[in-house]
Amino acid sequence: MGDIKILDVKADIINDNDIKANALRDEIRKKNVFFINLMASPGAGKTTTLVRTINALKDEFRIGVMEADVDSDVDAKTIEQTGAKVIQLHTGGSCHMDAAMAKHGLDGLGCEDLDVVFLENIGNLVCPAEFDVGANKRVMILSVPEGDDKALKYPLMFQVSDCLLVNKIDAMSVFDFDFDALRTNVDKLNPDMEIIPISSLTGEGFDKWISWLKAEIRKETYESN
Repeated sequence: MGDIKILDVKADIINDNDIKANALRDEIRKKNVFFINLMASPGAGKTTTLVRTINALKDEFRIGVMEADVDSDVDAKTIEQTGAKVIQLHTGGSCHMDAAMAKHGLDGLGCEDLDVVFLENIGNLVCPAEFDVGANKRVMILSVPEGDDKALKYPLMFQVSDCLLVNKIDAMSVFDFDFDALRTNVDKLNPDMEIIPISSLTGEGFDKWISWLKAEIRKETYESN
């Protein structure tokens, strides 16, 4: 009997996605649109952080948001109140967005009148980390109640992200959260990652986050031109 042929289907899927993601990244760069993939667990504060971020940027940039969820339009309605251009994406049960979905969403949103687009990805720390959606930057949120050990449990998310927002620092005294331990674990995985403690409730730390984001937007715009 001959050898059984084995195909690594997951590897093929991810490789195909990477090709599409690179093509999408080139496409949006030509349009001078800065695209951010925002990832976090459910309840980490993605939408609240996004609302405060939009309000800090909207006088300077034209902003669009793609809200990805398995179902509902609750977050899209919240974002709409900021005045940002928004579209709701339903993944039909999928636990992540991929490059093809992101392109479909961007086409539906329309980028002609936008400078910055946020994707609020599906809430989990596993699947979204594996799929490049063609964004310029990947930003993840870890909330204090989740604990300081998540870099040990979900290393890929920390390896692929460019910036870590540690949210809900206003609750630090209530939870057994060791910020130094988190930083040590993150540095082992991704020493170049920017780590910014914030409170999306009080606004603490947002000046540093907004400054980092504006610098990245301007850098990308300068390099594209």
